[in-house]
Amino acid sequence: MEKIRLGISACLLGESVRFDGGHKLDRYLRDTLGQYVEYVPVCPETEAGFGIPRESMHLEGEVESPRLVTSRTGRDMTEAMVTWARERVLQLEGEGLCGFIFKANSPSSGMERVKLYDENHVPRKIGVGMFAGIFMKHFPLLPVEEDGRLHDPMLRENFVERIFIAKRWRDLIAGKPGVGDLVDFHTRHKLLLMAHSPRHASMMGKLLAAASQAVRDELFRDYQALLMEGARMRATVKKNTNVLQHLMGYFKKDLTADEKQELLEVIELYHRGHVPLIVPITLIRHYVRKYDQPYLKVQVYLSPHPVELALRNHV
Repeated sequence: MEKIRLGISACLLGESVRFDGGHKLDRYLRDTLGQYVEYVPVCPETEAGFGIPRESMHLEGEVESPRLVTSRTGRDMTEAMVTWARERVLQLEGEGLCGFIFKANSPSSGMERVKLYDENHVPRKIGVGMFAGIFMKHFPLLPVEEDGRLHDPMLRENFVERIFIAKRWRDLIAGKPGVGDLVDFHTRHKLLLMAHSPRHASMMGKLLAAASQAVRDELFRDYQALLMEGARMRATVKKNTNVLQHLMGYFKKDLTADEKQELLEVIELYHRGHVPLIVPITLIRHYVRKYDQPYLKVQVYLSPHPVELALRNHV
């Protein structure tokens, strides 16, 4: 797979574009995830022409219609930011993005819980950065996260899985697929989708079952919406355990009594929180190769992202 194109707040890559001329380099994003990603850096305040260095800014007013105001002189920069942001998202349509990583707490780029000051100048963490809000409305299906939340292992795993799903979907669409190609895509992703949302996986299966009566473009549009919505749901220990037990069922005629007992014990250890997900996954992948299980060979669930990222190694 070629590198995934991902939008990112430029300061997270070490670019000195912040209001004070500094940066907020995140080495994991640049050096680790960056091995698999081609970043498209964006700095809203710099690109909107506010300069470096510049007066710091914050959000004021209502959640639905916030204003971007300079902190010391009280200049209203809202119109300039909104005008630039609306033009920028149109430009980003041509970048083939599979997601975006925003800078937390930024009045322009914060994804959530940004300080919003009321009429009494009292802040509440209920705002959304002005550019981030416009971006998310323009690209409602694209995976988005912010740097602070990506320190959480489960949120990091979820986001990375979603951008790889988005990349595989882009690759599918680029090949001008037919219904058969969509069914194949679903077959390969079925267990991964079950780990995120059994309800969405079921809905997608029903959608494909009625594909012969559907208009092609509507079918692909509805499937994509369910795909990205379901992938956004977190894969929990309980849901992963159900998928692992489901996987085990494919070997009921192959495994020896000792192998079956070993796999049951490893799944239970994972379920109790004693070992990470990578342990039962590694054992199952061994049995897939040993017994040449054709259906499981193509399951994305067993290898949804590069093992080097170690996303399934946390307990």
